[in-house]
Amino acid sequence: MDAYDKGSDARRGQDGPGGPGGPDRPDGEADAVETTAPEADGAPEAAGAREAAEVPEVAVVPEAAGTAEVAGAAEAAGAPEAAGAAEAAGAAEAAGAPEAAGAVRPAPLGTAQPPAPRTGVAALSPRYQVGAVVALAVVAVAVCAHIGMVFLHLAPSNTLTKQHGDVVDEWVFPEFEQNWKLFAPNPLQQNVSVQVRAEVSTADGEIRTTGWYDLSAEDGRAIDGNPLPSHTQQNELRRAWDFFVASHDSDDRPVGLRGTLSETYLRRIALLRLDRDGAAGPGGVVERVQYRSRTTNVEPPPWSGEKVSDRPTVRELPWWSVSAETRGAKSGQAGQAAREGGAA
Repeated sequence: MDAYDKGSDARRGQDGPGGPGGPDRPDGEADAVETTAPEADGAPEAAGAREAAEVPEVAVVPEAAGTAEVAGAAEAAGAPEAAGAAEAAGAAEAAGAPEAAGAVRPAPLGTAQPPAPRTGVAALSPRYQVGAVVALAVVAVAVCAHIGMVFLHLAPSNTLTKQHGDVVDEWVFPEFEQNWKLFAPNPLQQNVSVQVRAEVSTADGEIRTTGWYDLSAEDGRAIDGNPLPSHTQQNELRRAWDFFVASHDSDDRPVGLRGTLSETYLRRIALLRLDRDGAAGPGGVVERVQYRSRTTNVEPPPWSGEKVSDRPTVRELPWWSVSAETRGAKSGQAGQAAREGGAA
């Protein structure tokens, strides 16, 4: 059988009609067929090489160069999507594309955040911080000492009050005095009216005695209808009289120094009230004062069945000289007049 028979299915060799150097094709055409054969088969590497050859050259800036390196590394690692994204980013930077509006570059790693501003005592200098701490400590100690003194004053008799009762009383009286009358089993159920009168030396040298001034009634009129009455109108006279009664015996003799202090307090209140009422008159001077109290029981409710006396009880104190207080008032008035004359 002939090897070059056209009807045969045997593979033709290089010297055959279809091979290089055969009679049907020249050598150049054979080379061209072999060179373009991979492209006909659809080889991706050759197609990519030709596309890369068709892309125009771009001037590489440093950032673009770095992006190209990243793209090359991504391609080498077999990540075609990351490489494509890196190539697109590098091309945009090489073309001078502006950054996206509103894009914020992250802070470099290791950059320390600014400290938060200090407030309160921490914002002060160390010297003032020490002063603030000392002041707070002193206030705290004073508050604790005051609460302890008031507690010992109100507490039942115990070892501390027996040994240091005088110290407690000096701290509490008269400004911080407390009592349990509101919570007592038998609260105060009496109306006490405090009255005062005076002996006055007139400008003619005569001595006259004024009538009784009801000081409690004056305070009551000042409080009645007043939505915000003063502490003086409510408690000054009442507390002064309670202080006197608690520090004197049944014969009106003072018991200890507190009794003498209560008398001085009442004398000064009497002078202030009599002067406000104009008891001395023009040119007159108050020489002595006398107090009395008028106590009346409060009528109990009808359903209680309790019976109390409705007769008032009067307690009249001896006359007290107010010459010392009057001299002080006169000297004060003379000094004020002298200062006014010097200013004029």
